Amino acid sequence: MKFCKKYQEYMQTQDQKKLPAVGFKNLKKILKRCRTDTILSQNSRRSQSPSPLNDSPHGSSAICPHHCSVCDGTFFPSLFKEMSEVVGCFNKRAQKLLDVHLATGFRKYYVWCKDKLQGKHGALAKEGKDLVSYAIINAIAMRKILKKYDKIHYSKHGQAFRSQVQSMHMDILQSPWLCELIAFHINLRERKGKGIRSSELFEGCSLVFNEGKPSLSCELSDTLKLEIGLTCSICLDTVFDSVALTCGHIFCYMCACKSGSTGVYEGALHLDELNILLSRSCPEYWEERLKNERVERIRQAKEHWESQSRAFLGI
Repeated sequence: MKFCKKYQEYMQTQDQKKLPAVGFKNLKKILKRCRTDTILSQNSRRSQSPSPLNDSPHGSSAICPHHCSVCDGTFFPSLFKEMSEVVGCFNKRAQKLLDVHLATGFRKYYVWCKDKLQGKHGALAKEGKDLVSYAIINAIAMRKILKKYDKIHYSKHGQAFRSQVQSMHMDILQSPWLCELIAFHINLRERKGKGIRSSELFEGCSLVFNEGKPSLSCELSDTLKLEIGLTCSICLDTVFDSVALTCGHIFCYMCACKSGSTGVYEGALHLDELNILLSRSCPEYWEERLKNERVERIRQAKEHWESQSRAFLGI
């Protein structure tokens, strides 16, 4: 089955959830129209002024000009808008799911009753798995349509567009919420003896250690594998009390606080599920870091209030 048809069938099964999607079929039509217009334009130029220079280096295939109103004005803007909506929807739904799962106290009672998911861990697991599937198939859709763009145009503009999207942190596979969902599923899998059916869990992900360095490994599909390193690039140790910045990188909370400027923290996400996973998998390391962090936070708090007091007294 061709991917376009597979993608359409998948999104049809998600109709009642009203999830945004990549207009794969419409984007293919845009590319077809662009190719047709280019062939007609080149044939017209050849008939008016026959010249070897006008011949396509690929025989009868047409090459889209460097600046194309069809592609530049329709294809890329449409794809960017659709991917922005997909990523925004994924992040919002993943956040809501994990808020329900991690809620405590009165807020837990309120949220769980409101969403009618109280005690239904299986329903949470199923929703999380569906969200991961949604992320995977849309990531594949974007890669395939950009690959088709480059194939038709004999260019690397599609690859460059993908790099641009990644630099803007709009690639769904860069979302810290995907990291949280993977950790969420691993945590649920470890609790399956408490009434969660293993068939409902996403089995293609695990926490692995390579020479003592941890990472989240997830086989998202037959052709797509995701590896998320969990070593803080500041302290060069396993991330502790981890946060994901808007750039997509993961750091220890205290390392980020000590090394970054204030603006760095805008949009930062505390990775609670990942912290739960690491604290269970590395209990001795976690306990030692916890002790050291307490000492460091007390020291920093004292320094802060001493500096504030001196400023107030004008010393």
